[in-house]
Amino acid sequence: MSRINVRYRSGNEKTTFQLPIIVSGSTTNERNITVHVGLDTDTLKVLNQERFNNRTDLYYQVLPKKFYSHSETVQINAGQDVALMPIDFSMEGIDLSDKWVLPLTIEESPDGNYTPNYRKHYRKALLRVMPFNDYSGNYSATAMNIYFADSSNDPLVVDNRRAHVVDENTVFFYAGTKEDNAIDRETYKINVKFEEPSEVTETKKKGNLTITAANSSINFQLTEHPTYEIWDEMDTNQPYLMHRYYVLYIKYTYDDITTSNVPTSYRAEGSLTMERKINITCLLYTSDA
Repeated sequence: MSRINVRYRSGNEKTTFQLPIIVSGSTTNERNITVHVGLDTDTLKVLNQERFNNRTDLYYQVLPKKFYSHSETVQINAGQDVALMPIDFSMEGIDLSDKWVLPLTIEESPDGNYTPNYRKHYRKALLRVMPFNDYSGNYSATAMNIYFADSSNDPLVVDNRRAHVVDENTVFFYAGTKEDNAIDRETYKINVKFEEPSEVTETKKKGNLTITAANSSINFQLTEHPTYEIWDEMDTNQPYLMHRYYVLYIKYTYDDITTSNVPTSYRAEGSLTMERKINITCLLYTSDA
């Protein structure tokens, strides 16, 4: 399984990933080869069974064809040992409550022009497709306290919250203590949209969040207007490294309607924080190019 991060783009815009196809052997390839590439759903079925057994809700799903496109063949010319197969991803509308994989394999040559390498993993690529935007990623949630609605003692805390892409300016996470591997996770999806910043300085942005629950039956309600801050700090020891911090300030209530027969009300308050480390020399190079 290989994780690939794919920039989310809306509309007809696409993000291209280059998958290398390699000719094995100890000598340089001396002929033109047309390699055929196709789906390999059987390997994914075996992986799901061995890794998750009866937890079918956690199974990796085959990425639907509408979210990607690629040529069925790749040309490797004489004198070359590697060719790149472009895969175009267009992820608008994808639901990341499920885990999506593009399982590819080198198929048999219809004319006997080549032989796939049958050593384990050598002819297969299980691409774990992970769309991202400017705000998605792993947020520390240790400063977000979750209480029973009628109590202010002994808060529940989770270590982190994964923010998944919805669109270019929106992510979702799961309410309260619901984890990414919970059977009932989709019931508790909370969409968080980053509005245009209302205050901008040279190093900091501040703005409002628009937060809604995907499922109205959990009675999600904001108890204070949610906001965010984003700021940059240069590393004190590594002058090429910039730290970008994202902080979300959120207070809300919701009902847990699936754990027991009687709904349980909770309230959550605090902040979520994510740090990204950015090599500014790469940014400068890209800008100059």
